[in-house]
Amino acid sequence: MTSAPGRIRIIGGHLRNSRLNVPNLPGLRPTPERVRETLFNWLAPTVAGVRALDLCAGTGALGIEALSRGAAAVQFVEPDIAAAEALRSNLARLKADGVVAGVDAARYLQGTPQPFGLVFLDPPFAFHLWTTLAQQLEQGGWLTASALIYVESPRATTPVLPASWMLHREGHAGDVRYALYRRT
Repeated sequence: MTSAPGRIRIIGGHLRNSRLNVPNLPGLRPTPERVRETLFNWLAPTVAGVRALDLCAGTGALGIEALSRGAAAVQFVEPDIAAAEALRSNLARLKADGVVAGVDAARYLQGTPQPFGLVFLDPPFAFHLWTTLAQQLEQGGWLTASALIYVESPRATTPVLPASWMLHREGHAGDVRYALYRRT
């Protein structure tokens, strides 16, 4: 099922079939439904009760999907003013409890760490931030001991990630590589 332009849907949990309004912004690339469905099938046994971080949130679809499926809390990080405002509006309309920090991911990770059990690392492809943000997450105290980290990147790119992140599952959809890592 495809979404109308400017809208995507939540595919599971108590917010299933809810629509998210998506602003028309350059570089904004929502994770496709098929990829989200696969990812959350992988995460099914672990998402309930987890504290999650949607770093480089964009539409917030990944974090809202986690909330819909029982995550205890989600922190969203999105520096673009229009995207952050659309995300806040979607959260309010859906009565979904999430906090949006309107700063860039690198600056956010310079703050006081709060360990998360699940992190979505899907930065804008044009900026090549995977390695930098992964190092900040790993070294800054942002991850629980056995955190799961979802990484989305161009299919032709395999980001350099910390040695303690072990590949758990991966897939491809079009030009996108998506992978789930477990911290060891």
